Amino acid sequence: MAEAGGTAAWGDAGVICPWTIYEVYGDKRVLAEHYDAMTKWIDYCQGATTNLLRPAQGYGDWLSIQADTPKDVLATAYFAYSTKLVAQAAEVLGKHDDAAKYRELFEAIKRSFNDAYVGADGRIKGNTQTVYVLALAFDLLSEERQAQAVEYLVDDIRIRNWHLSTGFVGTKDLMATLTRFGRTNVAFALFHNKTFPSWGFSIEHGATSIWERWDGWTPEKGFQDPGMNSFAHYSFGAVAEWMFKTIGGIDTDGPAYKRIVIRPRPDGRLAWAKTSYDSIGGEIATSWKIRKATYRGGWDLSWHPLIGRGKGITQLSLDVTIPANTTAIVYVPTADAAGITEGGRSAMDSPGVQFVGTDGDNAMFEIGSGRYSFKSEMP
Repeated sequence: MAEAGGTAAWGDAGVICPWTIYEVYGDKRVLAEHYDAMTKWIDYCQGATTNLLRPAQGYGDWLSIQADTPKDVLATAYFAYSTKLVAQAAEVLGKHDDAAKYRELFEAIKRSFNDAYVGADGRIKGNTQTVYVLALAFDLLSEERQAQAVEYLVDDIRIRNWHLSTGFVGTKDLMATLTRFGRTNVAFALFHNKTFPSWGFSIEHGATSIWERWDGWTPEKGFQDPGMNSFAHYSFGAVAEWMFKTIGGIDTDGPAYKRIVIRPRPDGRLAWAKTSYDSIGGEIATSWKIRKATYRGGWDLSWHPLIGRGKGITQLSLDVTIPANTTAIVYVPTADAAGITEGGRSAMDSPGVQFVGTDGDNAMFEIGSGRYSFKSEMP
């Protein structure tokens, strides 16, 4: 076994960054340029394992709050994730034998992870929010174990009165994982929280940028150690990716935003959101507003954050901008797909708009480049 160095998660950036750049820009050259280094990282990690389990080392879930994620669980999860990404990169580059080899290695790491860290009841070693987030985000569990992990994750958040405990590593995937597994409501509970520890706590106490530590300042203890207490740090700002994809509803199906997914998820507390992203192909933008129409001797159509009283209907307006040479699938929350309008006419008959089906409480439309204005009645 090689000497155990190479900080997990931080060192894995050598794989994660090239893959992420490819996803955003669709340029295979970045994968080709860094492919050898990516495979060498996997080789190094494998050589520093015992039964494909990376040893406990590195920073772990740095600056987590009131939680202690085992470093070996975190390091092995990232080893598996990087291996999976290298398999995907190999496939993109036409290196099909390599892709098969790394897929096989990923499955072997996954088996070792489960044998070593996952109990018969689905509990994962450490029993922290981060161990469940990583196992779910990196596809390390069977369907049965996934369902159990989601429940354990949500239970831990609930026990903490709807607070997170994740650090630099776990926070990155926390919100997206909750949304992916059907618990967007829990993600919004974290998002709206204003008490310690949360993003809202720092905002309530004057923050205009992201703090390096959840407890960078508290009323009880004042400022943390000035030797490491930045008040402008990206890490916990990773929530912005979830905000763009979930609140703004801007995502991509495949590399380079060629096939765009527009799926805003109003949560019942936000009255509006305006989001734009400058993709490689041009600006993608969404703007949605919600109002509740109530009858009080006449329709009151004032904008309303869905918390108002009185009977009536909830109306959504959704404006979308799609750049040239791309297509998009738009999910419009609705109680009546046939009643949706686009540009003042039925969306079913609007030029350039094709109804493709429903998904839960959403009607789905395929559109090309241009600007569109949808209106619907929400469930």
